[in-house]
Amino acid sequence: MPLSIYAGPTALARIREHGLSPALFSHVLGASGGPKWFVLAGIDRILFPAFFAASSQPVNVIGSSAGAFRSACFVQRDPVAAINRLAENYSQTVYSLKPGPGEITHKARELIDYVMGRNGVMEVLTNKRFKLHVIAARCHGLMQHYGKYRQMLGLGVSAAANTMNRRLLKKLYTRSVFSAPDSQLHITDPYQLTTEYIELGFNNVKDALLASGSIPLVIDGVEHMVAAPSGMYRDGGILDYHFDLSFGPQDALVLYPHFYPKAIPGWFDKALKRRIPHASSFDNVVMLVPSDEFVASLPYGKIPDRKDFEKMDDTQRIKYWQTVISESDRLGECFADIYRKGSIMDVIQPLPFLCRAS
Repeated sequence: MPLSIYAGPTALARIREHGLSPALFSHVLGASGGPKWFVLAGIDRILFPAFFAASSQPVNVIGSSAGAFRSACFVQRDPVAAINRLAENYSQTVYSLKPGPGEITHKARELIDYVMGRNGVMEVLTNKRFKLHVIAARCHGLMQHYGKYRQMLGLGVSAAANTMNRRLLKKLYTRSVFSAPDSQLHITDPYQLTTEYIELGFNNVKDALLASGSIPLVIDGVEHMVAAPSGMYRDGGILDYHFDLSFGPQDALVLYPHFYPKAIPGWFDKALKRRIPHASSFDNVVMLVPSDEFVASLPYGKIPDRKDFEKMDDTQRIKYWQTVISESDRLGECFADIYRKGSIMDVIQPLPFLCRAS
């Protein structure tokens, strides 16, 4: 089967009792990961709007980095068209032989403009049911500067602090959550990193999206954010790569389409195998993940990643990425089939990774 479905204990119990229903979910997550998201495009096109059309409760759509770009598509009036614009433009991105941050930042702004279209910003702000929340990291110390060497040193300091204790990142970053008007979202962080909530408005939606995807040393951060605390805003994945958070205030489930059957809390945790998420963060989560069998069937036997820019020429890379986008429809069709047949209990499994006791 191309799709694997995993659930935390509370999520599994509720689905066992009620079946798979969109009414169970009040939050949808989108993780950082750049072009890895192409493998989820087919699921995205089924979830929004088809799956959620069968219910009416409010849904918080939360994303960092590429997950924020996807989330901004989900809340537009025609989410499928927006997802297709994101997949089309992103997959066909071409840079010069040695692009610098200026060129890559310019391309990122062009991508955001294309994805949001003429009315996307207003649709984000006026959607009464699906509420967008974009996560970025406001930097303190060395990471608030543009200079390459200061950033490199700042990343080194951040990595060292994180290795000692993830809580130390509180001194270096603030989690900035840019939220649509009239929305309710509460984040509980087991590491108690500082979280600030900022309202999205017409003049900061695109900058918030850019900031959320501003990979240090690769894309320029956003320094002058309208209607937000002063500072340098960078990639949301710095703190929230695959998330280790609980979401409220609604006591409902979290739907999490993800490209891996694991969750790495923050960007600096990628090399720390002992840094696993807390059980409380995934207790009420349902994960939709490409199966190992599906990934093995893709060209090169893997999902896309940013290293493809270096290892493949443009023609090869674009063909590969667009093949993955097309093949991802199999995941969406599989999910739709499970939902239609009511066969969720035949396929759902407990979480496939270890969690820390809360």
